[in-house]
Amino acid sequence: MKYKILIIDDEEMLLTMLKKCLQAENFLVYTADSAEKALELMSVSPDIILLDINMPQMDGLELCQYIREHISCPIIFLTARVAEQDIIKGLSVGGDDYITKPFRIEELLARILAHLRREERKNKSSSLKFDKELIIDYNGRNVFWGEQPLIFSNKEFEIIQLLSQNAGMVFDRETIYERLWGCDSEGDSIVVKEHIRKIRNKLADYTDKNYIETVWGVGYKWIK
Repeated sequence: MKYKILIIDDEEMLLTMLKKCLQAENFLVYTADSAEKALELMSVSPDIILLDINMPQMDGLELCQYIREHISCPIIFLTARVAEQDIIKGLSVGGDDYITKPFRIEELLARILAHLRREERKNKSSSLKFDKELIIDYNGRNVFWGEQPLIFSNKEFEIIQLLSQNAGMVFDRETIYERLWGCDSEGDSIVVKEHIRKIRNKLADYTDKNYIETVWGVGYKWIK
Protein backbone atom coordinates (compact mmCIF):
# COMPACT_ATOMS: atom_id res chain seq x y z
CA MET A 1 0.00 0.00 0.00
CA LYS A 2 1.31 3.43 -0.94
CA TYR A 3 1.05 6.19 1.64
CA LYS A 4 -0.68 9.34 0.40
CA ILE A 5 1.18 12.54 1.15
CA LEU A 6 -0.10 16.05 0.50
CA ILE A 7 2.49 18.82 0.11
CA ILE A 8 1.25 22.40 0.45
CA ASP A 9 3.73 25.11 -0.51
CA ASP A 10 3.70 28.12 -2.84
CA GLU A 11 7.28 27.47 -4.04
CA GLU A 12 6.85 25.57 -7.30
CA MET A 13 10.48 24.43 -7.44
CA LEU A 14 10.26 22.98 -3.94
CA LEU A 15 6.98 21.21 -4.77
CA THR A 16 8.53 19.68 -7.88
CA MET A 17 11.64 18.55 -6.02
CA LEU A 18 9.72 17.04 -3.08
CA LYS A 19 7.25 15.30 -5.36
CA LYS A 20 10.06 13.69 -7.36
CA CYS A 21 11.96 12.58 -4.23
CA LEU A 22 8.93 11.19 -2.40
CA GLN A 23 7.58 9.40 -5.46
CA ALA A 24 10.97 7.69 -5.66
CA GLU A 25 10.31 6.48 -2.09
CA ASN A 26 6.99 4.95 -3.24
CA PHE A 27 4.68 7.65 -1.88
CA LEU A 28 1.54 8.72 -3.71
CA VAL A 29 2.15 12.47 -3.84
CA TYR A 30 -0.37 15.29 -4.16
CA THR A 31 0.70 18.93 -4.33
CA ALA A 32 -1.04 22.25 -3.75
CA ASP A 33 0.37 25.76 -4.16
CA SER A 34 -2.49 27.47 -2.34
CA ALA A 35 -4.85 26.91 0.56
CA GLU A 36 -7.79 26.76 -1.85
CA LYS A 37 -6.27 23.91 -3.85
CA ALA A 38 -5.18 22.17 -0.64
CA LEU A 39 -8.76 22.17 0.64
CA GLU A 40 -9.93 20.61 -2.62
CA LEU A 41 -7.38 17.81 -2.17
CA MET A 42 -8.52 16.91 1.34
CA SER A 43 -10.97 14.50 -0.29
CA VAL A 44 -8.06 12.15 -1.07
CA SER A 45 -7.68 11.54 2.71
CA PRO A 46 -3.90 12.02 2.95
CA ASP A 47 -1.93 9.91 5.42
CA ILE A 48 0.37 12.85 6.18
CA ILE A 49 0.59 16.54 5.24
CA LEU A 50 3.64 18.76 4.70
CA LEU A 51 2.55 22.37 5.15
CA ASP A 52 4.43 25.61 4.52
CA ILE A 53 3.69 28.40 7.02
CA ASN A 54 4.34 31.36 4.69
CA MET A 55 1.44 30.96 2.28
CA PRO A 56 -0.42 33.75 0.43
CA GLN A 57 -4.03 34.59 1.31
CA MET A 58 -4.57 31.95 4.04
CA ASP A 59 -1.25 31.17 5.74
CA GLY A 60 -0.22 27.71 6.89
CA LEU A 61 -1.11 28.32 10.54
CA GLU A 62 -4.67 29.33 9.70
CA LEU A 63 -5.02 26.49 7.20
CA CYS A 64 -3.74 23.97 9.73
CA GLN A 65 -6.21 25.15 12.34
CA TYR A 66 -9.04 24.89 9.82
CA ILE A 67 -8.28 21.42 8.45
CA ARG A 68 -7.42 20.02 11.88
CA GLU A 69 -11.13 20.23 12.70
CA HIS A 70 -11.81 17.68 9.94
CA ILE A 71 -8.69 15.56 9.55
CA SER A 72 -6.47 13.78 12.07
CA CYS A 73 -3.42 12.74 10.03
CA PRO A 74 0.04 14.05 11.05
CA ILE A 75 0.93 17.56 9.86
CA ILE A 76 4.57 18.60 9.53
CA PHE A 77 5.25 22.31 9.09
CA LEU A 78 7.88 23.37 6.59
CA THR A 79 9.04 26.79 7.69
CA ALA A 80 11.73 29.38 7.27
CA ARG A 81 10.67 30.83 10.63
CA VAL A 82 13.00 29.75 13.39
CA ALA A 83 11.71 31.89 16.27
CA GLU A 84 10.61 29.77 19.21
CA GLN A 85 7.26 31.58 19.36
CA ASP A 86 6.51 30.68 15.73
CA ILE A 87 7.28 27.03 16.42
CA ILE A 88 5.10 27.00 19.55
CA LYS A 89 2.24 28.62 17.63
CA GLY A 90 2.52 26.06 14.85
CA LEU A 91 2.28 23.17 17.28
CA SER A 92 -0.53 24.81 19.24
CA VAL A 93 -2.82 25.10 16.20
CA GLY A 94 -2.58 21.39 15.43
CA GLY A 95 0.82 20.74 13.88
CA ASP A 96 2.65 17.59 14.94
CA ASP A 97 6.18 18.54 13.96
CA TYR A 98 8.18 21.13 12.08
CA ILE A 99 11.31 21.24 9.98
CA THR A 100 13.09 24.46 9.06
CA LYS A 101 14.10 25.47 5.57
CA PRO A 102 16.52 24.74 4.10
CA PHE A 103 16.44 21.07 5.13
CA ARG A 104 18.03 17.82 4.10
CA ILE A 105 15.65 15.48 2.29
CA GLU A 106 17.02 12.58 4.37
CA GLU A 107 15.92 14.25 7.60
CA LEU A 108 12.49 15.10 6.20
CA LEU A 109 11.99 11.52 5.02
CA ALA A 110 13.04 10.18 8.42
CA ARG A 111 10.49 12.38 10.17
CA ILE A 112 7.74 11.45 7.73
CA LEU A 113 8.37 7.74 8.27
CA ALA A 114 8.54 8.19 12.06
CA HIS A 115 5.11 9.83 12.11
CA LEU A 116 3.61 7.19 9.83
CA ARG A 117 4.96 4.39 12.06
CA ARG A 118 3.47 6.16 15.08
CA GLU A 119 0.09 6.36 13.34
CA GLU A 120 0.25 2.66 12.50
CA ARG A 121 0.93 1.77 16.14
CA LYS A 122 -1.91 4.04 17.29
CA ASN A 123 -4.39 2.57 14.83
CA LYS A 124 -3.35 -0.97 15.69
CA SER A 125 -3.69 -0.41 19.41
CA SER A 126 -7.15 1.13 18.96
CA SER A 127 -8.28 -2.10 17.30
CA LEU A 128 -7.22 -4.20 20.29
CA LYS A 129 -8.73 -4.66 23.72
CA PHE A 130 -6.58 -5.89 26.57
CA ASP A 131 -7.72 -7.31 29.91
CA LYS A 132 -4.76 -8.88 31.68
CA GLU A 133 -3.97 -11.83 29.38
CA LEU A 134 -7.17 -11.66 27.31
CA ILE A 135 -6.59 -9.87 24.00
CA ILE A 136 -9.36 -9.14 21.49
CA ASP A 137 -8.25 -8.17 17.99
CA TYR A 138 -11.33 -6.59 16.41
CA ASN A 139 -9.82 -6.02 12.98
CA GLY A 140 -8.42 -9.52 12.72
CA ARG A 141 -11.47 -11.03 14.44
CA ASN A 142 -9.22 -13.01 16.76
CA VAL A 143 -9.14 -13.63 20.51
CA PHE A 144 -6.01 -14.64 22.43
CA TRP A 145 -5.21 -15.70 25.94
CA GLY A 146 -1.64 -14.52 26.12
CA GLU A 147 -0.14 -16.01 22.96
CA GLN A 148 -2.71 -18.81 22.79
CA PRO A 149 -5.40 -18.25 20.12
CA LEU A 150 -8.96 -19.06 21.23
CA ILE A 151 -11.30 -20.45 18.60
CA PHE A 152 -14.72 -18.85 18.37
CA SER A 153 -17.37 -19.11 15.65
CA ASN A 154 -18.29 -15.97 13.72
CA LYS A 155 -21.41 -15.35 15.79
CA GLU A 156 -19.58 -16.06 19.06
CA PHE A 157 -16.96 -13.47 18.10
CA GLU A 158 -19.65 -10.96 17.13
CA ILE A 159 -21.26 -11.37 20.56
CA ILE A 160 -17.86 -10.84 22.21
CA GLN A 161 -17.28 -7.76 20.05
CA LEU A 162 -20.69 -6.23 20.74
CA LEU A 163 -20.49 -6.73 24.50
CA SER A 164 -16.79 -5.92 25.00
CA GLN A 165 -16.90 -2.72 22.93
CA ASN A 166 -19.80 -1.59 25.10
CA ALA A 167 -18.46 -2.86 28.44
CA GLY A 168 -20.81 -2.27 31.34
CA MET A 169 -23.85 -1.79 29.08
CA VAL A 170 -26.64 -4.36 29.45
CA PHE A 171 -28.07 -5.98 26.30
CA ASP A 172 -31.15 -8.19 26.40
CA ARG A 173 -31.24 -11.37 24.32
CA GLU A 174 -33.70 -9.92 21.81
CA THR A 175 -31.48 -6.90 21.10
CA ILE A 176 -28.39 -9.08 20.61
CA TYR A 177 -30.32 -11.39 18.29
CA GLU A 178 -31.72 -8.54 16.19
CA ARG A 179 -28.31 -6.85 15.86
CA LEU A 180 -26.37 -9.97 14.91
CA TRP A 181 -28.92 -12.15 13.14
CA GLY A 182 -31.27 -9.47 11.84
CA CYS A 183 -34.94 -8.74 12.44
CA ASP A 184 -36.03 -10.96 9.55
CA SER A 185 -34.03 -14.03 10.57
CA GLU A 186 -35.88 -17.25 11.26
CA GLY A 187 -34.99 -18.34 14.74
CA ASP A 188 -35.30 -17.40 18.37
CA SER A 189 -33.27 -15.30 20.79
CA ILE A 190 -32.69 -18.45 22.84
CA VAL A 191 -29.80 -19.09 20.41
CA VAL A 192 -28.01 -16.13 22.05
CA LYS A 193 -28.09 -17.92 25.41
CA GLU A 194 -26.50 -21.00 23.86
CA HIS A 195 -23.75 -18.99 22.16
CA ILE A 196 -22.92 -17.19 25.39
CA ARG A 197 -22.74 -20.53 27.20
CA LYS A 198 -20.17 -21.72 24.64
CA ILE A 199 -18.15 -18.50 24.96
CA ARG A 200 -18.04 -18.86 28.73
CA ASN A 201 -16.97 -22.50 28.52
CA LYS A 202 -14.10 -21.66 26.17
CA LEU A 203 -12.88 -18.80 28.36
CA ALA A 204 -13.22 -20.97 31.49
CA ASP A 205 -10.43 -23.20 30.18
CA TYR A 206 -8.03 -20.27 30.77
CA THR A 207 -9.47 -18.04 33.47
CA ASP A 208 -11.84 -18.02 36.43
CA LYS A 209 -13.07 -14.53 35.54
CA ASN A 210 -16.61 -14.42 34.17
CA TYR A 211 -16.32 -11.78 31.46
CA ILE A 212 -19.98 -12.00 30.46
CA GLU A 213 -22.26 -11.40 33.41
CA THR A 214 -25.94 -12.30 33.43
CA VAL A 215 -28.14 -9.49 34.69
CA TRP A 216 -31.13 -11.52 35.80
CA GLY A 217 -34.37 -10.55 34.16
CA VAL A 218 -32.60 -8.09 31.88
CA GLY A 219 -29.78 -9.55 29.78
CA TYR A 220 -25.99 -9.66 29.60
CA LYS A 221 -23.08 -7.28 30.03
CA TRP A 222 -19.29 -7.40 29.63
CA ILE A 223 -17.41 -6.90 32.88
CA LYS A 224 -14.96 -4.00 32.68
